[in-house]
Amino acid sequence: MTAERSYTVRDLPLSDRPRERLLLLGPEALSSAELLAIIMRTGAQGDSVLMTAQKLLSEFGNLQNIAQASVAEICRVRGIGEAKSIEIKAALELGKRLYDPDYGPDEPGKPVQTPEEAYKSMQSKLKGKKKEYFYILCLDTRNRVKNTNQVSIGNLDSSIVHPREVFKDAISSLAASVIFVHNHPSGDLEPSAEDINLTKRLVEAGELLGIPVLDHIIVGNKGYTSLKSRNLI
Repeated sequence: MTAERSYTVRDLPLSDRPRERLLLLGPEALSSAELLAIIMRTGAQGDSVLMTAQKLLSEFGNLQNIAQASVAEICRVRGIGEAKSIEIKAALELGKRLYDPDYGPDEPGKPVQTPEEAYKSMQSKLKGKKKEYFYILCLDTRNRVKNTNQVSIGNLDSSIVHPREVFKDAISSLAASVIFVHNHPSGDLEPSAEDINLTKRLVEAGELLGIPVLDHIIVGNKGYTSLKSRNLI
């Protein structure tokens, strides 16, 4: 018995091939599934690549949710292995950087002078997250963001967010100061007791290392809270 093979874009009728449609009509005329199909190139066994792309969109609901999903989560869709998942993540990441010139480790950072600027610099990373993500913004002597690093995922506690791990990136990047940012998936902007205690520990660690903690921003669905502005730092 002959094994089923994966269907490629070339198995589609010429008029339905996303590549040909893009050349003829331009990328703006293609659906999200068609654009994903171009990136993916091959589908699952027994399914065309376009069908696999449509299943991916159906599984996650929209491109934003796919962009926020991990490689492992995308791989759960039939017909999408690790290589395809990485390619999809890379393409969607480029889309983020196209419309946010200051997003990404290879872009020169703007000075972050206010809590609102820190919040805006992280808004695209934290929007719609279902878990707590803790980030550190490493700044130079002019308060420009040198790099942004994810420290942890999950509820904040001392076993997950340890000063040693938090300041590792700040030390390696020769940061002059740092800002911490994390989200509350519930949308509640009120700092928890754990948020406050952790911040105090990190401020003390920063003082010992000579790397001041300028602020800790909590991001919710409808804005942010600055612990510095509330005199909690």
